[in-house]
Parts: sequence; C-alpha cells; structure tokens
Amino acid sequence: MLAKRTSKNQITLPKAIVESTGAADYYEVSVDAGRIVLAPVRLQQAEAVREKLKALGIDEQDVGDAVSWARQRS
Repeated sequence: MLAKRTSKNQITLPKAIVESTGAADYYEVSVDAGRIVLAPVRLQQAEAVREKLKALGIDEQDVGDAVSWARQRS
C-alpha cells in the first residue's frame, strides 16, 4: 500500500492498515534502519475514564458531590 506525503508533511493512513492495528488518535513515531515506524498509542486508563465521564455528562462538581456524600455516610 502507498501513502502520499502532502506539501504540509501530512499522510493519510490507509483504512485497511488502521483497521488491522486498531484506530488511535496518536501514534508514536520512530525511525528504524531508515524506515519510519508508526505505533498506535492507546489512551491511558485515566484518560479513558475521563472520556467516559464526559460522555455521561458527569463533571468535576458531580464527582465532588459524590465524594462528599460518601464521606458523610462513613
């Protein structure tokens, strides 16, 4: 497969390649024996939790309220 570099040094990864490795927003880039190597970087667990909370509409105030409620119960 080929990927063309644009005048802005950007490339589009072929869909089949991304599907075979799993989609990622960030890639670690390195050079190995003259080859450019891209490795998908997976979200850290903490970041995955933040994304889930955001999707559920839970903000920092909600978390603070939950902590206060839990502390009052003990």
